[in-house]
Amino acid sequence: MSPYNYLVALVDGGGTVPPELGAVRRLVDRGHNVTVLTEASTLDEVRATGATPMSWTNAPNRRDRSAANDPWRDWEVKSVPKLFDRLIETQLVGPAPRYCADVTAAITEARPDAVLCSQFAFGAMVAAEAAAVPFAVPMPNIYMLPAKNLPPMGIGFRPAHNVIGRIRDRIVGGFSTRLWDKKGLPGLNDLRSSVGLVPIAHFWDQVHRADAELIMTSAAFDFPAVLPETARYVGPVLDDPAWAEPWVPPAGDAPLVLVALSSTFQDQVDCLQRIADGLGQLPVRAVLTAGPAIDSSTLRAPSNVYVVASAPHSQVLKHATAAVTHGGHGSVVKSLAAGVPMLVMHHGRDQADNAARVTARGAGIALKRTAKPAAIAKAVKQLLDDSSYAAQAAKLGEALRRDAESGTLVAELERLPIRHPVL
Repeated sequence: MSPYNYLVALVDGGGTVPPELGAVRRLVDRGHNVTVLTEASTLDEVRATGATPMSWTNAPNRRDRSAANDPWRDWEVKSVPKLFDRLIETQLVGPAPRYCADVTAAITEARPDAVLCSQFAFGAMVAAEAAAVPFAVPMPNIYMLPAKNLPPMGIGFRPAHNVIGRIRDRIVGGFSTRLWDKKGLPGLNDLRSSVGLVPIAHFWDQVHRADAELIMTSAAFDFPAVLPETARYVGPVLDDPAWAEPWVPPAGDAPLVLVALSSTFQDQVDCLQRIADGLGQLPVRAVLTAGPAIDSSTLRAPSNVYVVASAPHSQVLKHATAAVTHGGHGSVVKSLAAGVPMLVMHHGRDQADNAARVTARGAGIALKRTAKPAAIAKAVKQLLDDSSYAAQAAKLGEALRRDAESGTLVAELERLPIRHPVL
């Protein structure tokens, strides 16, 4: 096969970056030429893949993952309508013209055969569509768009099994669709019109304009639904981020518990402290990875809780008996792939929905992020004492590992309607 020329429009979504760059690394390893439009906060990670980095110039370009440089600040928002406004203004539509301008310029310079657009980069999708370049949307999550039989996202619903549940989904899903269309569709269609594209009927139709929506998880983990023809499961990418530091297990033979909350700021310091205090009540060894958005020195750790800035979770999980997580997709699927059950303390975004999938399969327990140390200790003890959680995690993990190793992701990227292979 002749090498192809890919352009990747990468938005720093925290936990979405390692799997997206895992796709980039695999393309580079296959001999393809990959250019990545990237923020300063992910520049080193892009370089580590072997791809060619190109900086965003008009679009948002954060220096790092600190709270001060977060353009979204969704942790500040307490109501659903205001959250929609924040997402539209700071993520999806507000910066879309700037993403569109940068990707249009990059297409002219790099002459890609296909464009890969982060799922937040609506302007990148518009630019690729306007330039008539095939584009795909990698989705390092469960399927988060509206779909038949899929419960509405963001709330943590399980699938409807009776008339009441179906009415619930119709009401909540209809409200959500109308809100996205009301708040986001006018600005999005204005952008489309400015580059000569016809308007779309619904907000999420922009994603459906892609040649492929690549869902980077296993169908065995997600809830079943009727998806668009262009949407397909390609398995998770389980790579650790390039910034994860070397790690050795702490001494002792007590059960090891990994604590891993978000790699972006979600106002999680108090939650981390309560987790540490709760684990301090148990005969365990706990490894708490603070992540790049948190100063680990602000945490007061009991003697059996080892706080580190980072560690390769895939390595820690080989030694772990349980995990405590915020419910980000990356942390969840890595834990399951290792057969490790988890306590999920979801903070927002897609995390309640991931928690619903974990608990529905009996692979973990969910608590509110405000849970007290005693409740956290009780839940972790339950995971350690009841072997059924580990058995269910191992069952899901088998499917996740199989799909991760299948090669479907790269096969789908190489199957895009490439028109101008590089000679």
